[in-house]
Amino acid sequence: MSDGFLLDTSFFLRLLKENDPLYKSANNYYKHLLNNNIPIYISTISIAEFCVKGSPDELPLKNLIVLPFNYNHAVSAGKLAEILYDKRKKGILKVNERPIIINDAKLFAQANQEPKIGYYITADQRSKNTFDSINSETKLEFEFIHIETDYTEIFSILDL
Repeated sequence: MSDGFLLDTSFFLRLLKENDPLYKSANNYYKHLLNNNIPIYISTISIAEFCVKGSPDELPLKNLIVLPFNYNHAVSAGKLAEILYDKRKKGILKVNERPIIINDAKLFAQANQEPKIGYYITADQRSKNTFDSINSETKLEFEFIHIETDYTEIFSILDL
């Protein structure tokens, strides 16, 4: 795996909270990415979400590539959000929060539009349903990873 990884807000919330049940998993992923010089991206969208209750100084920004949200991302996010709103209206997607749909669509658009990003890592289970809803309509060009899946499985590591 040489493509970059876009880490979402929920990943960083787990990574920075040692008493979180998913801390160990987030830490293992993060250390593996760093130790193998795999590019790690954080979106300006995730930074904004993190800053609702945290400070950007808490994020390990020196080890991350900040990915600004640009025009192409915006156009793509609009199309992805349209899919989500349609599925929600039809009762296929059970999400009531409009901001969550918008932010997921923005992050997925960034991962999909950036050829250097091949993977999206999250600790948010609801995000998987959102991903699946979009991916059933239009093929997204990145792999979705939830940190409940052990990093050794994702990276094909024999943990001896």
